[in-house]
Formats: sequence, C-alpha cells, structure tokens
Amino acid sequence: MLLYLDNCSFNRPFDDQTQLKISLESQAKLFIQYEIQNGRFGLLWSYVLEYENNKNPFELRRDSVISWKEVAIKHIEESEGIIAFGQSLMKRGVRLYDALHVACAYFGGCDCFITVDKGLLNKSINEIIIKNPIDFIRELEG
Repeated sequence: MLLYLDNCSFNRPFDDQTQLKISLESQAKLFIQYEIQNGRFGLLWSYVLEYENNKNPFELRRDSVISWKEVAIKHIEESEGIIAFGQSLMKRGVRLYDALHVACAYFGGCDCFITVDKGLLNKSINEIIIKNPIDFIRELEG
C-alpha cells in the first residue's frame, strides 16, 4: 500500500500535545511511519513536500521531515497533469498547497492520502482516499 503524508501530518508531533486529539493523531501518524520503516507501507515523496518543508522556519522540524525523502520508495516531480489536477481541485475550494499535495498523491498512484487538515478532510474529493491518521489506523486494524 502506497501512502502520501502531507506536511501537516509530518509536523503533527511538533504541535501542542496537551490536546488529546493532537496527541492521538501524532501517535497514529508515528505508528504509520513505523510501519513504513518496517516495509508494511510504501511512502511517496513529492516536490511539493520538499518545497513546502524548505519554507519551515524551524530547523528541527525541517530536518525531521526531509529525512523521510530517503525512506520514500517513490518520488514524484511536477508535471502538467499534476498542475492541471491541482487547478481543478482549487476550483472546488481546495487551497493551493493542499491541491498540489493531493494531485501528487493521485498521479503518484497512492492508495491513501494521510492528513490532519480538517479543511481538506471535509472536502469532497473522490479521486483519492483521504484519511486522518487515526481513521486510517482504525480501518486498518478493524
């Protein structure tokens, strides 16, 4: 199973862990990464992840996220198809970076897009499965 984790999911463990929902999402995301490292899942890396991550002002966070580039089994670069699909998602109300992340995951052949972004999770995007890490684990484990 090929997964795409967006920047907000990669950065979730750096958020305020005193909030239960954030803490649970962090634990679920860390479990997913553990399973990626163990070969249960594959990870797709994209040029959008790298670009957005490079803009992060916190060095520790940047370094933590970029380290997953080497773990990824597949990398996807910008293409006309990604840009066009991203633009179509933006017309449906999806923000620029979110649209490009989803487009990369779709064109990269991902089975699931993992995010903690409520706005994105509430959008109607039928082209790819989009899950919160908690819901992904819940469905995975039955």
